[in-house]
Amino acid sequence: MMSLSKRMFLSFTTAILAIAVSGMASAQNSKIEEGFDYRILPVAQPLDTKGKVEVIEFFWYGCPHCYDFEPELNAWLKRKPNDVVFRKVPVAFRDDLMPHSQLFYALESMGKGDALNDKVMFAMHKENKRLMTENEIADWVASQGVDRNAFLATYRSFAVVSKARAARQMAEAYRIDGVPTIVMQGRYMTSPSIAGNKAKAISVMEFLEQKIRKDKYK
Repeated sequence: MMSLSKRMFLSFTTAILAIAVSGMASAQNSKIEEGFDYRILPVAQPLDTKGKVEVIEFFWYGCPHCYDFEPELNAWLKRKPNDVVFRKVPVAFRDDLMPHSQLFYALESMGKGDALNDKVMFAMHKENKRLMTENEIADWVASQGVDRNAFLATYRSFAVVSKARAARQMAEAYRIDGVPTIVMQGRYMTSPSIAGNKAKAISVMEFLEQKIRKDKYK
């Protein structure tokens, strides 16, 4: 026979669990509002693709919040509809962070971005690798089975350096002051910090997807 104290403990635990689940459900189902969950850029930016939902993630390899957001973002990417186009844009808030932007575009140029982007972030956030200098970066890339000389040639190339600089200018045009930041259709901005948490940010993205479709991709 269950004791009174044990029954009280179980009842208390069940009540706490119910409140927690209810709170999570209400947070996910809460109304999404402009100015609270997302913002509209003062000047809409040009789109690369017409007739699609354009989604850009501004990020930095060294950002712990970007690393923390990756699992939720990757799960969203796996289920996104075909009319959604997604790309990542690296942000260098200081000159000494530009090597990370060059690393991103060098890997992309070599067709290694999808395979190594998550590994770069794991190395920085879990293995304490700074990857701040050309040699550190080249050594790490070589450890992943990529030819060191071929990587360095790509990393130093005019095309990659130009893309890294253009990404910085783009972040300024979009008024990016923190990462990760998601911009949709060149005008709607959200993030875990704006929306309140990672799950809500994904909900806002899905809400904006529908809004953009309803507005005929404007």
